Amino acid sequence: MDEPREIQTEAFFAAWNHDGKKVHEEIVEAPENFDSKYCIGVGGNGSVYKTLLSTGQLVAVKKFHENNGTDHQQAFKSETSILDFILSDNEKATELEWFKRVNIVKGLAKATSYLHHECFPAIVHRDISSKNVLLDDECEAHISDFGSATTLDPDSSNWTPFAGTFGYSAPELAYTMEVNEKIDVYSFGVVALESIMGEHPGDLISSLLSSPLHAVDVLLKDVLDQRLSPPKRQIAD
Repeated sequence: MDEPREIQTEAFFAAWNHDGKKVHEEIVEAPENFDSKYCIGVGGNGSVYKTLLSTGQLVAVKKFHENNGTDHQQAFKSETSILDFILSDNEKATELEWFKRVNIVKGLAKATSYLHHECFPAIVHRDISSKNVLLDDECEAHISDFGSATTLDPDSSNWTPFAGTFGYSAPELAYTMEVNEKIDVYSFGVVALESIMGEHPGDLISSLLSSPLHAVDVLLKDVLDQRLSPPKRQIAD
């Protein structure tokens, strides 16, 4: 029987203690610097290689072609899009209609829930923001950049220096060293609002934090991205 995915994930992260450089070195060494005998597929932007890591996990790794001078970043962007980039571009933001935005928020919620509840020990990303949310061709949301991620030790307190992006971190958590799932939950909320509003909700959050709760009266229609037509009732609900 295959090992449960959450245990495989935990082992994958813990094995290198989130050392990106070490992970990269092993990914290059495992297929012998991408020898053709490990190649299992070729696409327009790159080749896919079968790679057995030291954790015992078998993964598929894609190595992008240079494409006549096109660098790796450009090739990568041709297959994925960064949420922050789309929302800042009027034409692309208009194409990202309400149904897609709702699915993005749902996908991000599922990904965050997976890290917190299906991995053991739980993984806290600590830097969920629109710049770290990638969308594939079907507008499915994926969390990227686990450079600040850490696992939670259930048997001890978890303290670490602040990591994250200001504007996406809860004010009460940004100045403490305690790490817990609330860090990601608050950041998820900010990105969810950003997806709806089409811009960072900094002014809205400031008004909510500075006003008594009974004095806050914010209507959905007032915060929706004005570049799109109002959503239909089902989507609004």
